[in-house]
Amino acid sequence: MQNIRRTLPALPHLNVFDAAARHMSFTLAGQELGVTQAAVSYSIRMLERDLGVSLFTRNGRNIVLTEVGERFARDISLGLAHLRQSVLSIRKTGAARMVTLSVSSAFATFWLMPRLNAFRERFPEIDLQVRSTDRDVDLALEDMSLGVRYGSGILPSYSRADLADEIIYPVCSPAYAAKLPRAPEKCGARDVARAALIHLDEPFRVCPIWADWLHAQGHVPKADLPMLRLNDYVLVIQAALEGQGIAMGWQHLVEPLVQRGALVRVTPHVWATGVVYSVVWAGPLSKDAGKVRDWLLEAQHGAPLPTGRL
Repeated sequence: MQNIRRTLPALPHLNVFDAAARHMSFTLAGQELGVTQAAVSYSIRMLERDLGVSLFTRNGRNIVLTEVGERFARDISLGLAHLRQSVLSIRKTGAARMVTLSVSSAFATFWLMPRLNAFRERFPEIDLQVRSTDRDVDLALEDMSLGVRYGSGILPSYSRADLADEIIYPVCSPAYAAKLPRAPEKCGARDVARAALIHLDEPFRVCPIWADWLHAQGHVPKADLPMLRLNDYVLVIQAALEGQGIAMGWQHLVEPLVQRGALVRVTPHVWATGVVYSVVWAGPLSKDAGKVRDWLLEAQHGAPLPTGRL
């Protein structure tokens, strides 16, 4: 049996030849492949030397396929197309066994991580890939199984199951709460407005801000409130944990921290915005993806919150 390594030229050279034959340009082939024109020229020379024939004729900066080159280009194009299709098919087979979940960094940190051990104990057979992003990426375009979205992030084409109402209340560390002029159960919106506020400068979507929460409580500040501004909710909550001031607490995210005593509610007043967070999906779900969706809903609505460390 002949050694296949001696029979076939190097695959990278074949890939370069395919690009050069399609573009009829070493420069454009290099741009497609992300290499220099000189690198393309070198690969073509190595391929021609390996085959013992000329694949192109050169006329200054112009190139033309020889008769042998034309035949070889057709065969290579067909062969590479079959190879790409085979690779894609295998990757899809592997991906079919994986469930991808798109969530924000805050949801991943404060909601998912405390519950993940319980999920893995219950579904050890599911290969779950969590993709943390604060952008509302298109699930279909990114080939993701499920996502957690709200507001404008829920596209009309998505199927959805409601996960949690958006309920917001101020939170701070116990140490900072001890510095407040009144006990948390007696604090009102005016007390909150006079405190050191930590603000989320959300970079990718419209979300409630401190002025919205205060207005919902019937308090209109006379001037812009000085505050610490952070563009990541994980940082906002970390700042609150470190005693930097009062943060807006999204209930479905901060409740475990409140139950553990790491954070305290600054006031009994809450704001239900009317917005809903939902589990969404863009197409038919695999059996495992359906299990993940159902678990997300059950963990939010039915199962008790964990008390261990994050």
